[in-house]
Amino acid sequence: MEKKLAEYKCDTNEAICMKLVRFPEDVEDDRTTFHPEFSHQVYGDDEVAFGYKGLQIQLFYTAGNLSTLFKVKYSSKVTETFDCVEPDDIEGKIREIIPAGFTCNSDDFISLLEKEANFQPFGTLLHTYTVHSEDAGELTYQIHKVDVNCAGFHDYHKRLQTFLMWFIETASFIDADDDRWDFFLVFEKYNKDGETLYATVGYMTVYNYYVYPDKTRPRVSQMLILPPFQGEGHGAQLLEAVHRFYCSLPKVQDITAEDPSESYVKLRDYVLVKLCQGLPSFTADKLPLGFSADMAKEAQDKLKINKKHARRVYEILRLRATDMSDEDKAREYRLEVKKRLFGPYRKNQREMAKMKKCLRPEELLSHVDQMDTQTQHEELEKSYQVVVEDYRRIIERIATHA
Repeated sequence: MEKKLAEYKCDTNEAICMKLVRFPEDVEDDRTTFHPEFSHQVYGDDEVAFGYKGLQIQLFYTAGNLSTLFKVKYSSKVTETFDCVEPDDIEGKIREIIPAGFTCNSDDFISLLEKEANFQPFGTLLHTYTVHSEDAGELTYQIHKVDVNCAGFHDYHKRLQTFLMWFIETASFIDADDDRWDFFLVFEKYNKDGETLYATVGYMTVYNYYVYPDKTRPRVSQMLILPPFQGEGHGAQLLEAVHRFYCSLPKVQDITAEDPSESYVKLRDYVLVKLCQGLPSFTADKLPLGFSADMAKEAQDKLKINKKHARRVYEILRLRATDMSDEDKAREYRLEVKKRLFGPYRKNQREMAKMKKCLRPEELLSHVDQMDTQTQHEELEKSYQVVVEDYRRIIERIATHA
């Protein structure tokens, strides 16, 4: 019986089928389907749904307004074979996160595509850029800044933020009624039957924190480029446009991010290097002299970049300017980076000195292994190699897009 019941288990990441629909034929076209990266926040840590064979959970959105089709399909249900076994409430879990107003009828959904011509991007246009596509030629994109009071945006945002649950591992919904939130959206302009329409590409939310006495500190909270558009450079365009927007505001202290992922940190490094490489204090002749107060000040004053981030920018630009085949120059660079990386280990050494004063020998012994000097040197070298590898990728990307 256990073996037969196992046949009714489905991987929810595979079962959930998502689309951003522009044309009626997209609904039946498997090439337009994409799947979640995560579903544990909806279906539990195992990301498994029980009780169905051939399960397919359709979450289709119109490309611009994100009007939603939600349907559950399956070939058989466990209750058809086993009387005493209850299937998971697949529909109920989805209904908890998608806002009211969706349709469960495919024909009704297709009819909603006709209204897409009425959809216009929200807010104020900040930036326009183009991306070359081998299939479609030059495609035009727009980045808009939106506040919570923009007509129609509140309901649209409720639909948009549902994507977070499937593509950000620890996502949560925000209180969009708080007027300290800023929203930045990316749209693609495309042509359909001679009309110009707009498709949603991605977005970012930023919360404006108060800094005493009269400043604000914008903190990036969420950022997502939707899967069909990933890998095309939209994230960098969005982050740079947002950064330039806040740089223009005198009351902004600096720009930070809330619990940034590794991929976000790499993206931020790339964007900040692009912005800083033209500053006088970061010229190639100044980089070998070390990270200076002038660098920190200029990055802060002109680009709202804090000292920690400016230091990373300096290291990347110095690597680009350093002949690493020259042993002396390479050694100088390595020591400069390791000096920053050594911070946590230095803290451990201070803690060890304190422990020696107040712990008994047997208690002290349990901490010694954690702070072994040889291990520290090995870990430091590993950290350095990882950092330099990341820096090289950023330098290559900047060279490619120069």
